[in-house]
Amino acid sequence: MKPGIHPEYRPVVFRDRGAGTAFLTRSTISAKATVEWEDGNEYPVVDVDISSASHPFWTGRARSNDVEGRIARFQRRYGTN
Repeated sequence: MKPGIHPEYRPVVFRDRGAGTAFLTRSTISAKATVEWEDGNEYPVVDVDISSASHPFWTGRARSNDVEGRIARFQRRYGTN
């Protein structure tokens, strides 16, 4: 890699405020806030709106608004020839 042109790749904590979870990973994202992690070290923290801990698809709380069904709607709209 060419020196001096790449962003710093370092440990960063991503925190989902809605679910109350956080995980430590590596990233190039910049963050001004810091948090003390479980190992006693201080890392930059990024607050996210949705993560796998709060997204309905991953938690199993997804709702389907498709009551009629796509095939039945197609047949009603275009006929069943």
